[in-house]
Amino acid sequence: MTLVLASSSAIRRAMLEAAGIEHQTEAPDVDEAALKADCGDPAALAVELAGAKAAAVSARRPDDWVIGSDSIVSVDGRMFDKPSDRGQAAEHLRLFSGRQMQLTSAVALARGGDVDWSHCQSATLAVRALSEEFIAGYLEREWPAVSNCVGVFRLEGPGVQLFESIEGDHFTVLGMPLLPLLGALRERGLVAA
Repeated sequence: MTLVLASSSAIRRAMLEAAGIEHQTEAPDVDEAALKADCGDPAALAVELAGAKAAAVSARRPDDWVIGSDSIVSVDGRMFDKPSDRGQAAEHLRLFSGRQMQLTSAVALARGGDVDWSHCQSATLAVRALSEEFIAGYLEREWPAVSNCVGVFRLEGPGVQLFESIEGDHFTVLGMPLLPLLGALRERGLVAA
């Protein structure tokens, strides 16, 4: 039996590695656009996406436990995807400027193609007023590294400069509620209690 992370996210891999959790990675094959089209609630969507990713990989690896995770960013009720290009990244940053960002992250465990457990947490990030000069310089330094980041930031890098305050769990902001996941892994005997 192997623990598998259904993700190509470097930060989610790094979080598990830093916690001492041995795992393999496998990219899920999930039609995220179809799921996003049917759901307007960030928490429900994050849980659905995390579960779909875990279930998709676990259907191919029925004897393994699979972790799926996803994050949704919303501002003033509008949900945002990863930016499609640098121009859209700048547009997103302008829209986030001076507003409250809700970042909702979910994690799920699946085995044999079925979701066994899931958990969702949210954090509130107060984005400071961002000047055009800051946005241009920030994207000059951070693009394309933030092209795969919903919210156009890496909190573990210069993206921390976007915020005045952050309320919520650090791991949730990074993209996966790690502490609840570790508890679920212990409950299932997948890591030492």
